[in-house]
Amino acid sequence: MGGKISQFWKTSAQKESEGKLILPGQLDAEDEIANYASINGGDSATPGMLGAGILRRSYVNCPTCQGTGRIPREQEEQLVALIPYGDQRLKPRRTKLYVCLAVTICLLMTSLSIFFLFPRSITVLPAGLNASSIGFDVNTTSIYLNMTNVLNITNSNFYLVTAVQLDIEVLHQSLVVGKTSVKTLLNVSPLQSGQIYYMVASIISDDNTYNICTWTKVRVHNVLLHLQGTLTCTYLCHSEQVAFEDYQYVDCRGNATLPHALYRRPP
Repeated sequence: MGGKISQFWKTSAQKESEGKLILPGQLDAEDEIANYASINGGDSATPGMLGAGILRRSYVNCPTCQGTGRIPREQEEQLVALIPYGDQRLKPRRTKLYVCLAVTICLLMTSLSIFFLFPRSITVLPAGLNASSIGFDVNTTSIYLNMTNVLNITNSNFYLVTAVQLDIEVLHQSLVVGKTSVKTLLNVSPLQSGQIYYMVASIISDDNTYNICTWTKVRVHNVLLHLQGTLTCTYLCHSEQVAFEDYQYVDCRGNATLPHALYRRPP
């Protein structure tokens, strides 16, 4: 009987000691759960309620703190704030709108820049003879011909074009009888036209041509001349040469070609 009583008292003492060992462990576990919940959920709920809610659910250990829920004080500055995946701050509503608007504006600006800055043709068109003077040399049967011609320049670009130099050659029967080079600074405004006056002195040394121009029995005294030229233009720090040519009939009987009103021949 005494053995049974001692065994009962022993069992009660063991139970008490086991309870003392279990309670601190439970308190520590609840404390760790409360601390872990306070880190992730804030101070809106009490530690007991959070611990009870977490214990009812399945949970996994913190992968960054080795399951203890605590970190050393020296690592306090290394904490990283975690935002839930469903947070609205990660899903801005107008991101696609802003991106599409920025891309549209960039494409529009690029298209406009290409449209206005793309080089277009510079049209150079001879406007014909404006005036001429004739001289004859009986000893050498040569004809001295001075011509003043007009050149039309059309700028089809949306920026200023400057004509800086004009080179002209006059040919008679495939022979160069005169040439000139004119330095000019003609500014042609965007989508506008301009004119250049240039004079060429030619010497024609041909007996047949001399006879045609001096014989009174011949009613028509015309000389066919072939003009070839190159106009150098600059725009947007770029230089371009535009070539042109023209055929002209010049009255070589006398100074019959006087200055006249300018006109533009159709292309």
